[in-house]
Amino acid sequence: MRIIDWKVLKTMQPYSRQHILRLEQAGKWPRRVRLGNNRIGWVYDEIVSHLEDLASRR
Repeated sequence: MRIIDWKVLKTMQPYSRQHILRLEQAGKWPRRVRLGNNRIGWVYDEIVSHLEDLASRR
């Protein structure tokens, strides 16, 4: 399992941190993983799968 941080995530999609948080809270974006007290990340495969799903819906 590969965990990516914000620097990698922002290269994969156009949304701001605040918008990602709102999407997560609405259940429309893969949930973040808490790596420590001040560190979060996302599962790479979940992000790729979600973006592919969005692209296939258009």
